[in-house]
Amino acid sequence: MNHDGGVPDIRVLIVDDHPVVRRGLAALLGTISGFEVVGEAPDGDSAVREAQVTRPDVVLMDVRMPGCDGVEATRRIRAVAPESAVLILTMHDDDATVFTAMQAGARGYLLKGAEQEEIEAALRAVVAGQAIFGPGIAVRLLDHFAHQPTAPTEPFPELSARERDILGLLAQGGRTAEIARTLHLSPKTVSNNLTSIFAKLEVTDRTGAVIRARENGLG
Repeated sequence: MNHDGGVPDIRVLIVDDHPVVRRGLAALLGTISGFEVVGEAPDGDSAVREAQVTRPDVVLMDVRMPGCDGVEATRRIRAVAPESAVLILTMHDDDATVFTAMQAGARGYLLKGAEQEEIEAALRAVVAGQAIFGPGIAVRLLDHFAHQPTAPTEPFPELSARERDILGLLAQGGRTAEIARTLHLSPKTVSNNLTSIFAKLEVTDRTGAVIRARENGLG
């Protein structure tokens, strides 16, 4: 359906293991102009399948479910349907759950019991690319990061220690055979690691990798 003169509805997939919660959320969204519920799922595995089939704009995701939980489902949905934002809606607000959900790729985190206006605003925000948290959670997240020890940040945390060593030698002008000798590796191992490095740095060749490395103080 299309309520606002050409603006497409925000398409929502509802994931919760309690049928009454799913029905309640679907009924709630049915009363708000601009939303369309395109599917429901009772667990994480079904959620991943539904997300692949329906390609929703946003997945409203519970955390604690039998089998594949909401955090793992979020991680898998972000892999198979990256255009779908995930908004966690749960009763659990412990820090570990919040942080693992965010690391898995959730765009936001709301507690069950949030007001209708809060849920509507959060859905619109995550679809627009913003991160959104319930008020109490936002305060705790800020507090958590304020008290993190400020360790010197290593460039390219996505690389393994070996990949970082290889990239450093590459940035110094090392060729595959020289890098292999220096690190006591086979040339094939170095080549395989370079392929992985290029993929992680999103570059296509050695030149691109060297430029990225030198921009970040390697070499």
